Amino acid sequence: MKKIPLSTPTMCGAELKYIHEAFDTNWIAPLGPNVTGFENEICKYLKISNAAALSSGTAALHLALRILGIGEGDVVLCQSLTFAATCNPILYEKATPVFIDSEKDTWNMCPDALEKALKKYPKAKAVIPVHLYGTPAKMDEISELCKNFNVPIIEDAAESLGAAYKGKQTGTFGEMAVLSFNGNKIITTSGGGMLVSENEAYIKKALFLSTQARDAAPFYQHSELGFNYRLSNICAGIGRGQLTVLDDRVRQKKRIYEMYEAGFDGSFIKMNPVPNYVSANYWLSCITGVEPVNLYNHLMSMGIEARPLWKPMNLQPLYENYDFVFVQKKPVVNELFETGLCLPSDVKMTTEEQKSVIDIIKLFCS
Repeated sequence: MKKIPLSTPTMCGAELKYIHEAFDTNWIAPLGPNVTGFENEICKYLKISNAAALSSGTAALHLALRILGIGEGDVVLCQSLTFAATCNPILYEKATPVFIDSEKDTWNMCPDALEKALKKYPKAKAVIPVHLYGTPAKMDEISELCKNFNVPIIEDAAESLGAAYKGKQTGTFGEMAVLSFNGNKIITTSGGGMLVSENEAYIKKALFLSTQARDAAPFYQHSELGFNYRLSNICAGIGRGQLTVLDDRVRQKKRIYEMYEAGFDGSFIKMNPVPNYVSANYWLSCITGVEPVNLYNHLMSMGIEARPLWKPMNLQPLYENYDFVFVQKKPVVNELFETGLCLPSDVKMTTEEQKSVIDIIKLFCS
């Protein structure tokens, strides 16, 4: 059988219109009408006021930490079950990450573990929850805790564009939020990200820092450290085209999830949970109850691309010596990592191909 990918870019055709406009008008630099248009269109979609289109979600998170003044020795509370890009910027600023366990309802930051961590680190400078695999975290509980302890939220919505928590879009709960448009995300700009916020001053600062922090002078003058983090006008054009089909992509991803769910119904294989009070974007469909490495190797040998769940940060060599806060006897993230796998979730996968994946998994696991 032909290779079945995990999640690859899917062009809709509208991207070329904006790319051609960029070439025709010679707007090839990291600024231009597509950049401005993409920012405005994301703001309209999320119902948020301000956005800065950047070179990656990692860049957006780095700027968020810098804007909040987080520096050496400051504690940042971060979800453990996530991609390393969520917490690496904490080290960029020489701050100290403290990792928080997940809960089983969403696989996201556990409010009970967060409360325990906030009591232990009452001077924490930020909390970074993640909407893992496109399922929103328990933002009511997390937001209330952060309000009570007067600590800002930097929302990692890199995987969840198009998802909503109780009708409110992810990316609109924190002081700032991070989006990603990497090639495997639900929509892409090839590579890119965005920082969004209701706070206009934060986004103005992000725009300043992301263009090398050039002072308002008739010559090149710099009073503070800046970065080359702005998104190109070409990539922003891809994003504008992709955004027109975001809701369609969410529906397609949901159908994939529901087909897996029906296919594994009645077995010991369980899907990643999606509570009824959220609208997930179903970016990746995942299962637990398997031996992930063995199943991964088997699927890959047959041309079916899978991926183990994110290895929790508390188990990573780089981060294993940092504090990790959990409330269960055995950390939830450890259990998920030991039994979980991400399945092919590409919107170009046919029904027949997905049925084959389900049958192969069930036969192997039996």
